[in-house]
Amino acid sequence: MPEIILASKSKVRKEILDNHNINCIVEVSNVDEDPIKENLLKVGASPEIISKNLAELKANKVSQKFNNILVLGADSVIDLTGELISKPESREEALNILKKLNGKKHSLISSVCISKNGSMIWNYTDKAYLTMKDLSENELITYLNKISDEALYAYNVYQIEGDGRALFSNIDGDKDTIMGLPVNKIKEYLKNYE
Repeated sequence: MPEIILASKSKVRKEILDNHNINCIVEVSNVDEDPIKENLLKVGASPEIISKNLAELKANKVSQKFNNILVLGADSVIDLTGELISKPESREEALNILKKLNGKKHSLISSVCISKNGSMIWNYTDKAYLTMKDLSENELITYLNKISDEALYAYNVYQIEGDGRALFSNIDGDKDTIMGLPVNKIKEYLKNYE
């Protein structure tokens, strides 16, 4: 498989690639996501379209700096019946997100894009469906108190591979997708890449 560049500062995404023996170096894209999300929401873009656009933008931006090297961009968002839910920027915001998701089913969308020489050459989007238990505010606060700041701001409000699993009554989807990287499809693409 070819060596790739990961256009993401996400430690979890890097870890997933390492665990699947995909050689990569990290080059953070530094794309300012908020204004892009705002503009896309103004024109009525769905959470899925927003996720795809951000993954492509990150991959393309980094890919412009490197000649003939594959660059992987990724983005994950929560879609609560059409409402885009982004990563929290404070503990208060994290609690509000958990309250919104409480007792409801939502989808987590993870998009990946591979670019070369500044243009997308492949992309893929996967969805997982998660149903959160109906929990008291106290239970939500207790859960949040277990999560470090770094983890909270890096992976949205729940980590499925850790304590976050206990928040859900049902999870339908790929664990790697929920963690932010549908790695099996990436492996498939890279294996067939000439």
